[in-house]
Amino acid sequence: MDENLAQRFRFCTTLPSIPAVAIKVIELANDPDTDMIQICNQISYDPALSAKIIKAANSPLYKSRRAPENVRQAVSMLGTHVAIMIALSFSLTSSLMTQSGGSNGNTSYFWRRTILSALASRALGEKLGYKTPDDLFLAGLLQDIGILAFDAMMPEEYAHIFATASSHDELLLAERAAFGSGHEEIGYMLLKRWNLPGYIAMACLASHGQPGPIDSESVMTGCVAVSGYIADYFLNPKDSHILANAADAAKRWLDLDNAALIEIIEIMKIGLHPVEELFEVNIIHPSELNGILAEAQELLTMHTFIKMRDLEERSQRDALTGAYNRGFFDNELQREFELSNRQSLPFTVAMIDIDHFKSINDKYGHPVGDAILIAVVREIFGQIRQDDIFARYGGEEFTLILPGTSLLSSAKLLVRLKDSVSAIRHQYEDGSEIKITISIGVVSNMDGGERFEHHADLVRAADQALYAAKHAGRDQIVVWNKSLPSVY
Repeated sequence: MDENLAQRFRFCTTLPSIPAVAIKVIELANDPDTDMIQICNQISYDPALSAKIIKAANSPLYKSRRAPENVRQAVSMLGTHVAIMIALSFSLTSSLMTQSGGSNGNTSYFWRRTILSALASRALGEKLGYKTPDDLFLAGLLQDIGILAFDAMMPEEYAHIFATASSHDELLLAERAAFGSGHEEIGYMLLKRWNLPGYIAMACLASHGQPGPIDSESVMTGCVAVSGYIADYFLNPKDSHILANAADAAKRWLDLDNAALIEIIEIMKIGLHPVEELFEVNIIHPSELNGILAEAQELLTMHTFIKMRDLEERSQRDALTGAYNRGFFDNELQREFELSNRQSLPFTVAMIDIDHFKSINDKYGHPVGDAILIAVVREIFGQIRQDDIFARYGGEEFTLILPGTSLLSSAKLLVRLKDSVSAIRHQYEDGSEIKITISIGVVSNMDGGERFEHHADLVRAADQALYAAKHAGRDQIVVWNKSLPSVY
């Protein structure tokens, strides 16, 4: 942490504090020998907390078979550890909601997001079979406690940063840029000062970092990290970008797919009203919940479709140049060939080779060669139609399929391609220019009575014409025919 910020933290007298009951409960949480009688006695000292524990035990969150009537029954039903986590969640939140301005007066939004994050963190744990989901609930509640600390330490300086950040991630980046540290580090220091269990404090800190390998120890951190993105969606259900961020975070941190994310939103839908009652806060109107779920299903379906389309598109492209790859070309060639013969429509295939490319690689090096390949592809893409198919056939050789195009119609385009590539001047680091030219071999099917028996014959014919163009001196276009090639 930035040393100036750390010093400011150490001497700040307005930092959020916790009530005496929370201090005692934390002591019990850190004592491995804590028993049920101790926790019952401590909770009973606070009538409001006692009522909350009984109400929680009766809520749908814990699916109790019988309704506890007193603290002892509630703690017995919940278990000592769960009761401690619930007691901490209620006592800390109640105290902090009273003390804080929720970062510059935006109390409602801050706490709505905080409680939604806690519920989402617990729902993620439930989906993943995490043994102590109430640990996740508490960590979800506390993960952004550093925002309140910043607000208490430097209200005027922090106000502008908080108000202008368009997302939680941007807020974190802005904090680090302005103060040298983000609210996750300040929050960690505050939780350590309160003597919260170390694994809770560490999860809050690590959840604002980057995901690592998914294992049992990282699940808690992952649930807390993803919970904030899900909370953001509940508060902005019409924003597809926010839901896409949640889906991506769930995949990166916990390897959960979109179907799992829908299940988590459904779990939250069931648990939201009980949590609102327990914390005495209105987060989302019940009439909006069904719409939020339906919107999520629709948006995630679209998100899945777009991702699949993008993956398919990437699998069809040459990684260096962005042109289609050989496999895609082969499939499209066969499809266009069959369509051409079936409907008696012409289509043209051109083989394109960058002249003297091996010499360029040998003289200037492969990075320069790669840059020239990219420049040529960019130039050709700028000239062809959207439904034309341009592919890297191998090395410096490319292919172009022109569907529904005769030789006569393709001539102007191919001459324009050749001339535009010839106009490229690649500037070498010593100031010299590298001139680039291409040779083209071209052939058409179902044009002028020419009909090929197999699509592979077209490639062979175009390749023969390309060889003739190179043999004739390069920087030329040769049209294949049964007699002698024509040069233009």
